Amino acid sequence: MSSPERKAGEGEEPATEAENTVDKTEDDADSGHAEAETESEEDLPTIETPTIFNVSPFSTPKSSRLPPLFDPSTQHPNVPVGWPDNATAPLPIYKIHSIQTPHSSRMSVIKVQPFIHGEDLTDATSLCWPYIPRRLLALLITICVLIAVSVILAIGLGVGLSCSGKFHCTSSARCIRTSALCDGVKDCGQGEDELNCVRLSGKRSVLQIRSKGVWRSVCWESWSSSLGFSACKQLGYSSYVNSSSIPISSVESAFQKKLVALGPGFLTLRPNYKVHSSFYLKKVQCRSGLITALKCIECGTRPGLKSRIAGGNVSAPGQNPWQVSLQYQNQYLCGGSLITNQWIVTAAHCVFGFTNPALWSVRVGLIDQPVSGASDLSVSKIFYHGSYHPEQYKYDIALIKLTQALTFSGQVQPICLPNYGETFTPGSMCWISGWGATESGGEVSVSLHSAQVPLLTTTQCGRTGLSPWNICAGYKKGGANTCLGDSGGPLACVDSVWKLVGAASWSQGCEKPNSLGVYTSITYALPWIQQNLEKEEAEQTV
Repeated sequence: MSSPERKAGEGEEPATEAENTVDKTEDDADSGHAEAETESEEDLPTIETPTIFNVSPFSTPKSSRLPPLFDPSTQHPNVPVGWPDNATAPLPIYKIHSIQTPHSSRMSVIKVQPFIHGEDLTDATSLCWPYIPRRLLALLITICVLIAVSVILAIGLGVGLSCSGKFHCTSSARCIRTSALCDGVKDCGQGEDELNCVRLSGKRSVLQIRSKGVWRSVCWESWSSSLGFSACKQLGYSSYVNSSSIPISSVESAFQKKLVALGPGFLTLRPNYKVHSSFYLKKVQCRSGLITALKCIECGTRPGLKSRIAGGNVSAPGQNPWQVSLQYQNQYLCGGSLITNQWIVTAAHCVFGFTNPALWSVRVGLIDQPVSGASDLSVSKIFYHGSYHPEQYKYDIALIKLTQALTFSGQVQPICLPNYGETFTPGSMCWISGWGATESGGEVSVSLHSAQVPLLTTTQCGRTGLSPWNICAGYKKGGANTCLGDSGGPLACVDSVWKLVGAASWSQGCEKPNSLGVYTSITYALPWIQQNLEKEEAEQTV
């Protein structure tokens, strides 16, 4: 995808001297303090306690110019009588009615003048809180925030240090020994220590089980189709195709050394039991010399392709049967790849900030769009990697789950996920596809386009900030490349079957020289993908 250029924001005009003067005056006003006046005993008035209370509150001495406080014949009892216009301040009740008061002992007091630069503080709420200058208050808040952040970082650092060489439970601050991983016992709050305990490895899809923190290839002895179905469910698939035996010597050396066999107890397993339970496993050397390969889904084929493919042209029907169109509020936004009858892989930046499933729909089996009358598939869930950040190149991966499982056809097929430890050689020719623009600054295409591109090393890519999460592909001289609108679409390579090697993440310049495409490595994202699929599959079968 061609990342849109960011325009620098226009700077503000410098403030004039007059404006600065006004701002300073306002700051001075904001930072004022309540004035406190202290008087000596001689200066303060003496308030005397009344001793005669035989004066009616409804009468007023004739000598007084003030109106009566209340006249029952003319005044409504709920409407107060106003003071004369020339009255500078309300008088005490004992002075209005000439109440005689005895002498009382004098007491020094401090009067708080409720005025700030001539402004009457009539807001009772503000008077209940000590007046603090705004700048001082902001400084205090900043200091408190910094202290809180420091404490959180210190706690996080402590957890990180204490988790050195251990497994950190993401649902809590707990750390457990790696030997407790995949032992059939949930030690973490949400059981994440019992996820990703089964995998397919190498080019021949060797079944491996993680037991007590160690990955081991499964011997063919005592294996059965029922176990194969259970293993596929732990891989996140609702389907099972077959299991097969392969010689140990025919697989990569990394998968030959550590082996495990299943005991006879597995013959009576209850449904949905985890095949990695250590109670049923035993370390052996595989007496038969055979290990187990597993196939959970038919994928990576193009049964609907009938015509010859020409590079860089409009895709032929059935050429990319795993390509999907992601619609946001009925508008095309990104591409994606179908990996099962209910799951789609795309880029995190396509859904980041737009994770309401009700606003998304999916279209499959298309070449041209928009198509009137095309059926939209509803979305039930959207996941993106929790460590993804728009300013970084890593973790740009997301999953979309359809509400209903779809039916495969010649025009709609899933693409295979790569296996663990599977590598794709730089220089290998792979395919990209999408409805993105065909040139920089262009509009998205009406028709689905495909192009062939070579895989490149990180050094050949010449991009800074790349990590194992990224794969580079394209031509340094320019030409075929992903562009605006291709985000999330597949980078597909073929061996015996088509496999999803990458998801389009970003590029610059589209077809221009040195504008190479960067893709999220599906091999590197595999644990995250499998964990989410496994959790969802387990919830469906509960």
